[in-house]
Amino acid sequence: MRELGRLVPSACGSLWELIEARAAATPDAVFALDELGRTMRFGAFKDSVLAMAAGLLGVGVEPGSRVAWQLPTWLETATLAGALDRLGAVQVPVLPMLRRRELEFMVAEAEVATIAVPRVWNGFDHLALACDVASATGSGTVVVDRDGELPAGDPATLPAARPRPDDETTWIFYTSGTTSDPKGVRHGHRAVLASSEAMCDRMQIVDTDRSVVAFPLTHIGGINWLMTSMLTGCSLLLIERFAHPDTMPLIQRSGVTLAGVTTAFHQVYLAAQREDPDTPLLPEVRAYPGGAAPKPPALHHALVEEVGGVGIVSGYGLTEHPMVAMSSVDDPTNALATTEGHPSTGVQLDVVDPETGRACPPGYDGEFRLRGPHLMLGYVDESLHEYAFDDAGRFRTGDLGHLDADGRVVVTGRLKDVIVRKGENISAQEIENLLHDLDEVTEAAVVGVPDAERGERVGAVVVPAVGADIGLDTLCTALRARDLTVQKLPEALLLVDELPRSPTGKIRKDELRTLFAESL
Repeated sequence: MRELGRLVPSACGSLWELIEARAAATPDAVFALDELGRTMRFGAFKDSVLAMAAGLLGVGVEPGSRVAWQLPTWLETATLAGALDRLGAVQVPVLPMLRRRELEFMVAEAEVATIAVPRVWNGFDHLALACDVASATGSGTVVVDRDGELPAGDPATLPAARPRPDDETTWIFYTSGTTSDPKGVRHGHRAVLASSEAMCDRMQIVDTDRSVVAFPLTHIGGINWLMTSMLTGCSLLLIERFAHPDTMPLIQRSGVTLAGVTTAFHQVYLAAQREDPDTPLLPEVRAYPGGAAPKPPALHHALVEEVGGVGIVSGYGLTEHPMVAMSSVDDPTNALATTEGHPSTGVQLDVVDPETGRACPPGYDGEFRLRGPHLMLGYVDESLHEYAFDDAGRFRTGDLGHLDADGRVVVTGRLKDVIVRKGENISAQEIENLLHDLDEVTEAAVVGVPDAERGERVGAVVVPAVGADIGLDTLCTALRARDLTVQKLPEALLLVDELPRSPTGKIRKDELRTLFAESL
């Protein structure tokens, strides 16, 4: 067991208090680095937070103000999050990829007073969009940019800081809507902090760790990592776009010990190592934090054997209840490959029949229903609560799975991701795991394809390995050799160059279903 040595969470009643305590404990230690070669230390981070908080106060942001921010993974973004918490504002992070429809919906529903954006990022005029939305909703705008255009002021003008009560809405995170409007999830400080603590415990994070954060800070996982850095003193490598050509060399030379954070990134690490197998890609790596997307067991084992470390240490959670469960760096390698670890401390996870609500026998799949310290305060739209909670007051996750013999969580699919073929439920994830075992397959996803006779049939979308010759017949032959039952064999196949993903690495299955519809 590694020595954890960290701040006492119960003594920190807000993100700002975490920042203040960490700056007092290790002011000269590195908080974060970025791809521009900039380094920020914890003491300087605290000072920049105070200066930005004063600047925001000068443009009308006050305690209780609701502020949406649509920013990339920048040092300035972390500073803004700290500054808004110092002021006691309610933060509404928005993914940078979202556009007019989603942004206007979120700003209106959350009653946002101010929208913070860069002027232009990744070729898109974010300020113009924010001004349009502000005009429609009566909000204001403020520019937070990496070129130095930032709110700034004299910290002496700031009112006294205050802790955030557990039942006070501190964050409003929006789930990614695909077929309906996004859901605004209200969280208090203590729930997000508790989920960050769970991550620290299971990965045994210490001040000498350096973690890759190459996904949106606007995601609740981004705030988890921000809090984790404050709790433990570990450093973050902030990367605005993982696809940038300098990304892998930057990660290589940065002394990364925790190489996260989704399956898509893990596959890139493995591919980069295979380009030069005789030179260690990540010589100091000890684990690959994971989550947000299924992990093929074969990928875990390949990372251990070819790159190093204990493998993928993944967690399972939702925006409504982050860090439901997480693996530990001390878990056996087969458990790391096939489970999401034990439920986090204090989390009640029940496996129930989704139709009856009765408990499922051990080892049988059912819906996960939850209570625990990480649970949201509720949705912004309270009409959603009626279905979100069952009669026992447990949160309905919509996720399917079971606990294994050792009590570890095994996620097998989604209620809406189950393919119903001639009345039989088929797990898409079961087929996906087998497809990922094939040498001819780089990546794969499985969806239900509408069919007049069967209701649905199994559709496989595959990224072939270089030089592989894949057809539906050869694919099914390979799957039958792995004992997949005939009823579950793919009946439709699409070959693509890459799978569509959300900014957090989740495969966009709605887009895959559209691809199938267009191909028929």
